[in-house]
Amino acid sequence: MRLPARRIATSALCATLLLGVTGPAAVAADSASAPEHTHAASRAPVPDADELLGQVESLGDLGGVLVPVADLLTAVLKAEDGQLPHSQAAKLSTSVQDAIDQATATATATTPGAASQSSPLPQASTLPAPVEDDAGLPEDLTAEAMTALEKATEELLKAVTSGDAAQVAPAVNGVVAGIVNTVAATLVDSRLPAPDLAGLPSLPKAP
Repeated sequence: MRLPARRIATSALCATLLLGVTGPAAVAADSASAPEHTHAASRAPVPDADELLGQVESLGDLGGVLVPVADLLTAVLKAEDGQLPHSQAAKLSTSVQDAIDQATATATATTPGAASQSSPLPQASTLPAPVEDDAGLPEDLTAEAMTALEKATEELLKAVTSGDAAQVAPAVNGVVAGIVNTVAATLVDSRLPAPDLAGLPSLPKAP
């Protein structure tokens, strides 16, 4: 039995209208539920997030110190005879001192060494040398290194305003050594994992 063409066309039109109404609604419902699933998944905690956050913050504080110290060294090494105007030296000195004070305060407020012994993160293998027990590590290495770096920068500032170019090079070397010590101390105190880059040589000893 053949259906009239008009009836077929009417049925097709009704089906099209029905899909046009329900289709977008279904898509909108799925789209509305998607953020809920995503939001629920985003609430899942990262394992060992507190310890990892402490490590990241330590690196951030370290970067905050290195930048002004590097600015100071750059200005000195580019200056004629390594001498700076007192105003410029004072400005650079203030930036270095503020950065050291902030990093020291943060390190005192949050002690990275207080990590849980049950944490699966690699804590025994750290720079500059692996240790088997946290008890074998000196306390407050970072604070000690920051203090030494602060003294080294003070000596450099004296040298760059003394008018004696011969004093500059030893003072610059002292600051560079202080930076290296601060980096190493931060890595150890933060219980960061030792580097595992293939072909990386062992750390050189100081001359």
